[in-house]
Amino acid sequence: MNLRLRATGVVAAVLALLAVSCASSGRFTESFRGGVAQRWAILREQPGAWRVVDGTLELRVLPGNMWGGANDARNIFVRRIPDPRQGPVDISARVKNRPTEQYEQVDIVWYYADSHQVKIGQELVDGQLSVVMGREENDRTRTLAIIPIASDVVDVRLRAEGEELVGWYRTPDMTDWREAGRCTLPVKGAPHVSLQAYQGPAQAERWARISHLRVGR
Repeated sequence: MNLRLRATGVVAAVLALLAVSCASSGRFTESFRGGVAQRWAILREQPGAWRVVDGTLELRVLPGNMWGGANDARNIFVRRIPDPRQGPVDISARVKNRPTEQYEQVDIVWYYADSHQVKIGQELVDGQLSVVMGREENDRTRTLAIIPIASDVVDVRLRAEGEELVGWYRTPDMTDWREAGRCTLPVKGAPHVSLQAYQGPAQAERWARISHLRVGR
């Protein structure tokens, strides 16, 4: 068995345990205080490269990728959420980063597995800070939106009902949410919310921040 298959098996086992422990997955607001690691699975954890500061989850933006087949990014936070086939489910959070590397990003993700997910977040694309939304199924990727923004802080949101999902964003100068894109869900097993930051520099130490996370119906 190669390393990729072993890693896939470990992730599947972690998610199975998470599903059992979070079977009563309802609405919640994450304050990122006290016992975060007991409420979340952390895939490919690198200790010392994540921390909680003043109610904010900070992730060091390390090299690695979740877009396509690499699936080697570290400190991928995952937590079970309600099934949208039983009613609409809404996820929102505030993300902040000042990226310098091409495709460096911080995202909230509607997550089933490393190869089955939909992301929305802040990303540097060809030198332009942007909101990017993308869908991945069986490691096949499709970019749904690349929207230039001027702020290094942005609120992002995913809302699913049945098998349909819509993404929105809002910068501090906006009063209302603006739609980024929509797609069908790449369903595979139980749904989770995932918090991800990757494609960062190997040498420079940079921390992306995620706060105000809410999940509800």
